[in-house]
This record gives sequence, structure tokens and C-alpha cells, in this order.
Amino acid sequence: MIICVHHAQITIPRGAEPEAREFYCGLLGLSEIEKPAVLKGRGGFWLSVGDDQVHVGTEDNVDRQATKAHIAYEVNSLADFRRRFNESGIEIHDGIQIPGYERFEIRDPFGNRLEFLQRI
Repeated sequence: MIICVHHAQITIPRGAEPEAREFYCGLLGLSEIEKPAVLKGRGGFWLSVGDDQVHVGTEDNVDRQATKAHIAYEVNSLADFRRRFNESGIEIHDGIQIPGYERFEIRDPFGNRLEFLQRI
């Protein structure tokens, strides 16, 4: 029996950690958590998302724009995130609406697809 999702991982190009921290910690407001010392040499960093984690790993030569793979973040104010992204010049894509939620998606600076949902 699976009891929960422990973490999800996305990737960024090697050496792009400063820009990724600016986006994920600065713009999105996620908190960085300590990565185990045994894994620090691999690059990247880890984030806390409520009781879950997003691991930002490094990987070169990947076309992140070519995939539908994504992380969906449930938020308490979709309008606030829409405003943040508009002010930051990030293109917002309205997706097909699903029952019980409003949602949209963006691509991070590295091409990773991110979905934002709010329960209605």
C-alpha cells in the first residue's frame, strides 16, 4: 500500500542553482531545506512544500519544454499567483478547467511545467 508522495524531482541545467533559488524561493516563496551531505556534491537543492518536498536536481541536454510532465501546486489564492507571474513577465497558460478547481500553468525559467490550482 502506498501511503503518500514523499517528494517529486524536477531538473535544471548544471550551475543554474542561483537562478532556480531566485525563482522557487524568491518568486514562489518555497523554503529550501538541508540536503543530506552525501548528496550535496551532485548539485541542486531541496524545497519544502507543506509536508512534502520538491527536489531540484541538475541535468544537462534535456528539452523540458517537450514534456507534459509537471508538478501541480494547490494554492489558497490563485489570483495572487497570477498577479505575481504577470508582474514578473511570466507567460500564463489557462488549461482546461476541471470540476472543483480553477487552474493555470506556467513554465519555470528552465522549461519545467508548473500547474497552480485553487479549490472552488
